[in-house]
Amino acid sequence: MHILVVEDEDSIAEPLVNGLRREGFDVSRVATGADALEAAPSDLVLLDLRLPDIDGLDVCRSLRERSRVPIIVVTARGEEADRVVGLELGADDYVVKPYGLRELIARIRAVTRRAAANGSGREPLRIGGLEVDERARRATLDGRELDLTPKEFELLAALARDPGAAVSRQRLLADVWQTTWYGSAKTIDVHVASLRRKLGDPRWIETVRRVGFRLDEP
Repeated sequence: MHILVVEDEDSIAEPLVNGLRREGFDVSRVATGADALEAAPSDLVLLDLRLPDIDGLDVCRSLRERSRVPIIVVTARGEEADRVVGLELGADDYVVKPYGLRELIARIRAVTRRAAANGSGREPLRIGGLEVDERARRATLDGRELDLTPKEFELLAALARDPGAAVSRQRLLADVWQTTWYGSAKTIDVHVASLRRKLGDPRWIETVRRVGFRLDEP
C-alpha cells in the first residue's frame, strides 16, 4: 500500500514517514500543495492543512474532484468548523495533532477497509424508485441521477443498507466519517438536510428522536 504524506514540517514528516515504513507501508512525502496535486497516484493521502502555498482544504477539494483516493486530514487545526468543512469537502477522516502513530495506523486501516467495501461487487441497493450503487458510487431516483457530494452519497448508502431501520448517529459517524467524536454530529444534520432537498421529499429520511435517522420510501 502506497501512502502520500503531505506535510511541510520536517520535524513532523520525518518520524511519521519512518514510522509508517516500519509498519510496512510504501511512503512518499511532499511539502507543498502543488506537489501533492502533481504527485503520482497513491492508495491513501495523509494531508496537513497548513501548507506554505495552498490551503490544505483546497488541496482536499481538488484531490476529491479528480479521484476517489482515501484522504485523512492530519492537522493542528482542531476547531469544529475546520473539521466540518474538511469532512464536507470529501476527507474520509480527520485527525488532530498531536496523535499517536498506533491510532493513526488504525484509522488508515479503517479507511482503507471502507474504501474496499465501497468498491466491492455488491448489487445496487433499491428502495422503491431509489437505487444506490455503491460500486459505481451513483444514486438515482426514478431513473434520474442525484448530484451528491461524496459524503452525501456515503450517508445515503449507510441508511440504504438497512431501509426502514433506525440508524444511530454514533453508527453514522463511525461508518461515514470514521470518527466517534460526537461534536461532528452537527455535520450529519447538514448532510441530511441536503439529502432531503435532493431527494425532493423530506419524508425519505425520517428523524428518529434521540436515536438517529431512518430511510424509507415515502
